[in-house]
Amino acid sequence: MKLKLALVALAVITAACGGDVEFAPTTTAAQSVTGDTVDGTDTQDMDMEDMDMEDMDMGDTDAVPAVDAGGELVSGGFRVLESAPRGFVDVVGNADMARHESGTTVTISLENLIPAKSYVAHVHAGTCFDAGGPHYQFEVGASVMPPNEIHLAFTSLDDGTGFMTATNHQVAGPEATSVVIHEQTEDAPKIACADFG
Repeated sequence: MKLKLALVALAVITAACGGDVEFAPTTTAAQSVTGDTVDGTDTQDMDMEDMDMEDMDMGDTDAVPAVDAGGELVSGGFRVLESAPRGFVDVVGNADMARHESGTTVTISLENLIPAKSYVAHVHAGTCFDAGGPHYQFEVGASVMPPNEIHLAFTSLDDGTGFMTATNHQVAGPEATSVVIHEQTEDAPKIACADFG
């Protein structure tokens, strides 16, 4: 049952960015999630090893934040996008990305979110002027999930703050230029964007 819930959450996260990513044909179980099946296999019959969940780092609040990870650090402030739903007009925060010998670390910190809600952020390959553009992918056209993309999933606290750090063993290229956040629901509109500058 836990696997089924995790797969449904992954499907929602993948679909939630409103079509930013062109979905390519998939080659592994973790890349194609539909209802109660993954690549046509009933999720109750799947082995966790098939999912390669270890590589699907979507954040750890206890991880070393980007500002302390070493290497090249780029940062930016979140600004609310026109697509933001009501209730998010005061969202502010910061995003940091460090490219270092061990890969890439991204940390986001936000305030004035709706409390106790699930959110997800993705590193994008465009600027906030274009609402972030498409998701940044280490291998363009491959999987839309980590480790081919950088995702940060978290639930806001009762005071409306949110914080998350995600790491990836690959070093992000110069095309990784922004991070966009939205609620962790299907077809959720983008709330805010931060350009790494």
